[in-house]
Amino acid sequence: MKRLILSLVIAGGVLSTFNSANAQVGTWKNYLAYSVVQQIQAAGDDIFVMASNSLYQYNKLDQSIFTYDLTNGLSDVNIKNIKWCKAAKRLVVAYNNSNIDLVEVNGNVINVSSILNKTISGNKSINSIYIHGKYAYLSTGFGIVKLNVADATISETYNFGYAFNATAVSGNNIYARAADFSVITAPLTVNLIDINNWQYTGSYDASIFNADTKDYDEYLPLVSTLSPVGPKNNLCGFLKYHNGKIYSCGGINSSEKESTVQIYNNGTWQCYSNEFKESLGHKYVGLYCLDIDPADENHLMVASQTGIYEFQNGEFVRNYSNDNVLETAATVGNNNENYVIMSGIIFENSSRLWTLNSIAPNTSLVEMNREGSTYNLTPHNLSVLKNDLGRTMDNLTSMMFDSRGYLWFVNNDWRNYSFFCYDTANNKINKYDRFINEDNTLVNCNFVRCIDEDKSGNIWICTNQGPLMLEPSQMFEENYYLTQVKVPRNDGSDYADYLLSGQDVISMAVDGAGRKWFGTSNNGVFLISEDNLTQINHFTRENSCLLSNSVEAIAIVPSTGEVFFGTTEGLCSYISDASEPNEDMDKDNVYAYPNPVTPEYTGPITVTGLSSNADVMILNSNGKEIYHGKSNGGTFVWHGYDMKGNRVASGVYMVATAKSDGSKGTVCKIAVIR
Repeated sequence: MKRLILSLVIAGGVLSTFNSANAQVGTWKNYLAYSVVQQIQAAGDDIFVMASNSLYQYNKLDQSIFTYDLTNGLSDVNIKNIKWCKAAKRLVVAYNNSNIDLVEVNGNVINVSSILNKTISGNKSINSIYIHGKYAYLSTGFGIVKLNVADATISETYNFGYAFNATAVSGNNIYARAADFSVITAPLTVNLIDINNWQYTGSYDASIFNADTKDYDEYLPLVSTLSPVGPKNNLCGFLKYHNGKIYSCGGINSSEKESTVQIYNNGTWQCYSNEFKESLGHKYVGLYCLDIDPADENHLMVASQTGIYEFQNGEFVRNYSNDNVLETAATVGNNNENYVIMSGIIFENSSRLWTLNSIAPNTSLVEMNREGSTYNLTPHNLSVLKNDLGRTMDNLTSMMFDSRGYLWFVNNDWRNYSFFCYDTANNKINKYDRFINEDNTLVNCNFVRCIDEDKSGNIWICTNQGPLMLEPSQMFEENYYLTQVKVPRNDGSDYADYLLSGQDVISMAVDGAGRKWFGTSNNGVFLISEDNLTQINHFTRENSCLLSNSVEAIAIVPSTGEVFFGTTEGLCSYISDASEPNEDMDKDNVYAYPNPVTPEYTGPITVTGLSSNADVMILNSNGKEIYHGKSNGGTFVWHGYDMKGNRVASGVYMVATAKSDGSKGTVCKIAVIR
C-alpha cells in the first residue's frame, strides 16, 4: 500500500487536505477519534500511537501524521494492543476480536487472521503482546500464541484451555502468567506445544511481567501536542445534516456515557467542551439527540438523560432539568437530576420546539416557547402516551415533522411499541399500535425503532421485523393498515417476499433519488430503490469499509450524495451515486468530475447538478451519441465506456442533458486522456 500523508502538523495545529465535495462515487471515508492516547511505540524516526482504540503514525523528521483506518489498509477496528518488533521492522496490531495486522512504517499492512478465523472453544482475546527477537508471544484467552512477525505466520500455539494476561522470556526460559496470576514456565529448548513440558513456579522475578512504558513515558509530552483530524469520541448514535454540516451526539443508546456534541464541516471538527459539567451538580451523560435553531445554526438544543441543554456558539447556556416542568424518571424518584429522561427534541420554528419526557410520572410531551432569552415550558400530559403502569412510555423517541406539518415520533419499547402523529396546531394526537398489514395479517414485531417520510409522503416505520409503510390514505382511518412492501422473486413463480422481512431496522434516511437507506442492528445497511422493489446495495463490515454492522444513525449530504453512517464503532461515510436534484440545470451548477480524466484513472465519472430523472447523453466530438441514461436525483455516473462496453478513446466528450418533461437542459464537457 502506498502511504499518503493526509494531514500536516503546522504550529501545533492540523491542516487537512481532504475535500469531499468531489470525492468519487463509491469512495469510503472513516472519521475516527484519536483523542485519548493509550499506547505509544517508537519505530526509529516514526512513532506509532494507539489512541481511542485507533492508530496513527507521526514522523519526527517531517512532522507528518498518518491516520490508519479501514479505507487505507487496516483490516479491522477497535484496537486492543500494539507492539513494535524491531527485528522484523513491523508493528503488531491486535484487535479486540483477536484479528491481527502487521504494519510497516511505509504504510504497508499485512493481515494475520489465523486466530480470528480459528474455531476455538472459549475466549480468543489477545490480552498482551511480548516481543522476543522476530517473534511476538501473544497472551490470549485460551493460551499462548507464537507469531513469527517477519514471516507473518503463526509458528506455534500453546493451548492450555484457560486465559493468560502476560508472557515474558528471561534467560533460557519462557514464563506465562495466567489470569489468576499463577505462573508457569518452560525452557525455550523443549517442545512448548506439549503442555506437559510446562511447570508451575513460584521462583521468578516478578518484574519480567512489568509493562514496558519507556516509549510512552518518553514521547507522551510530544504526542500530547499532536492533533490528528477526527472527533473527540466515537459515540455517534444520532446524526443530523444541516447547512453543509453533520451534527452528531451519542444517541438513544448512550445512557451513562459521556458523549458530546460534535460537528463535522468539510474536513474539520468542532467538539463542544464539557468543562461546565462540574457546576451542574449532576451527571452530564447520555446525549440522545439534538436540533438546530432554524433562525440561528449556532444555537443548539440537546435532549439527554439529564434534561435539556442549550448551547450558543459552542458554549453552554443553561440546563433545563427537573427544577421546572420536566420530571425525573418514575422508576428512580426523589427528584434525581441524573435521570430526567428527555429522549427527543425538535424545532417547529425559531421560537417553538417540542421535546419528549420518557418514564415520567405525568409529563410526556413538552412544548417550549422562547420569550426573550429563555424558554417557557408547557407540559402536555397526554394520556395516550402513558403505559399500564401509569407513567409515560419508556422510550419515546425519533421525532420528525412531515411535509404536511404533523409531528411524528415512536415508542421503542416492547411493552407499548407504537408510533404517534401529533397535530400541534389543533392539539390532536393519533396513536398507532395496530400492526396489521394490507393482507389483514399481524406483523409480529415488538419494537418500533424510528420513523421517516419518503418523497411520496408515505410514513415509514422501522421495526425489528423490517420496515412498514403508512400510506397517506390510511393516516387517519380508524381501521388503518400498514403496508408491508412485497418484492417479487422474479423466478417464474407468483411468490413475493416482504421487504427486508426479519431485519432489525434501527435507522433510515431517504436520498435525493428517493431511495431508502436502512441501517440494521446487526446486518449492516441496505439501499433500496425508490419503488421499493430492488435491493441496490447491501454494505456490511465484511464486504466494505463500514465500521460496524450495527448502524444506529444515517444522514445524507444532499448536494454530494455522501451518506454518513453512525455505527457502534464510530462514524464513516460513502459517496453514493445519487444527490438532491436541482429544479433547473444550467452551466453554473452542472459539471463533471474528474475532469480531465487522466490515463491511470479507471473509476466512475460523475455528472452532478442535474434535475430529477434527467435524460443524459454522452456525445463524441462529431455529435454522435455513445452513451445515455437517466440521473439518480441530481447525479449521473458514466464509467467511460460506450454502449457496447468499449472504453472510449482520447477526446473531448459533450454531456447533453434534458429535463424529464423533455425541455432542454444544459451541456458540459469532459476531456478524456488515454
